[in-house]
Amino acid sequence: MGWEVVLFILAIAGVTVGCLLPANWLPLLPHDKWLHFVAFAGLTVLAARITPVGVPLLFTLGALLLAGWLIEVLQKLVPGRNFCWRDMAANAAGIAVAAAGIVLVRAF
Repeated sequence: MGWEVVLFILAIAGVTVGCLLPANWLPLLPHDKWLHFVAFAGLTVLAARITPVGVPLLFTLGALLLAGWLIEVLQKLVPGRNFCWRDMAANAAGIAVAAAGIVLVRAF
């Protein structure tokens, strides 16, 4: 297993754990949406690096969006946490901006 795969696994685990901690365990996060944006942009870059040749980037992006949705759904089971469409929008925006950057870099 390459270092990029290990880094992706650690990153996705960190994002998942951070998003599923009970609300009273977390400090006040005034820029929560930016955290979602940056986390999913970073995951997108890492995922694009480990996606096998021949697998469309859109598949990877869809899988990340699905993972973000699943995390939001699971938050309903965590005390003090709820599903939030604005978090999903921040996740999607991070994925989209990172994907646009990846496409531009690959084009040149």
